[in-house]
Amino acid sequence: MKPKAAVSRIIQALKELYPDGLCSLQYKKDYELLFAVRLSAQCTDARVNQVTPALYARFPTLESFAEADPEEVGQYIHSCGFYNGKSRDIVVCAQKLIADFGGKVPGTMEELVGLPGVGRKTANLILGDVFGQPAYVCDTHCIRITGRLGLTDGSKDPVQVERQLRKVLPPKESNNFCHRMVLFGRDTCTARAPKCAGCPLAGDCDAAKKGGVPGEKEKKVRKKKSGE
Repeated sequence: MKPKAAVSRIIQALKELYPDGLCSLQYKKDYELLFAVRLSAQCTDARVNQVTPALYARFPTLESFAEADPEEVGQYIHSCGFYNGKSRDIVVCAQKLIADFGGKVPGTMEELVGLPGVGRKTANLILGDVFGQPAYVCDTHCIRITGRLGLTDGSKDPVQVERQLRKVLPPKESNNFCHRMVLFGRDTCTARAPKCAGCPLAGDCDAAKKGGVPGEKEKKVRKKKSGE
């Protein structure tokens, strides 16, 4: 397990890089965040933010979503990919929120994962951002980077990663930490070409101590061969 001092340094470095540590999905109502996270599956947050203003203007209330034709919803979210399944989930989810929860987004893991299209990642994000609870949002960035850092054992299983992070991250830091993982994963610790050289977390990163992750090593080799 990562030493507490190293975990604290990682947390502090990320705070300095990204002081706000906020979710990049834009929303005004709790259920809008729930739907936006569903749309973000296999899609970028930037694309979702381009799509949702028109979607929410056409369906301005939860009731209007519950009464919507999934095909029409699909027309608004087409560019997010997998629009047929996502549109059905959104409409049925709206119906269930009204029928079972009085039109409110529920505040427990058990209730949230019972909604259409909602898994633990989405539920954790809602619990953290809407209800202010400790939350461990294990998306692709979080799974990749925490494995490289040595905060987890490198597992790709979101449930295993969440379980391991709960043991090393202070609960009060968990939600913002995971948001910062997303930001860090987009601009520094990317999947294919991580910027290990000069990385502010390199001193506490297991992968960096071993010479960098494969993508960084391959990039160095290519540069050497090309004479750059």
